[in-house]
Amino acid sequence: VQLVESGGGLVQPGGSLRLSCAASGFTFSSYHMSWYRQAPGKKRELVAAITSVGGTKKYADSVKGRFSISRDNAKNTVYLQMNSLKPEDTAVYYCNALDEYDYWGQGTQVSVSS
Repeated sequence: VQLVESGGGLVQPGGSLRLSCAASGFTFSSYHMSWYRQAPGKKRELVAAITSVGGTKKYADSVKGRFSISRDNAKNTVYLQMNSLKPEDTAVYYCNALDEYDYWGQGTQVSVSS
């Protein structure tokens, strides 16, 4: 089982990034997918989640209207489009797959700074 995140990096405030999480080794289309983040000294928090068939999405209040989660079950990939980034969005972003089992990726660093 693998969840491999990519797309992180350094961006200026107001900028955009698109994170990807490529999954393998399990039935991706059966799993609910989520993005979490953890900033230094803080607890890991849920950023966005999408159900297995993509019919329902939810977001943390802090990212509503700025972030968008989507998935492509044909490509076994979940995405997080992040717009209007703020310094407080700086964190390691983790991909999570949840159904019968709970899988985590290794994380990708997102840094928002001028």
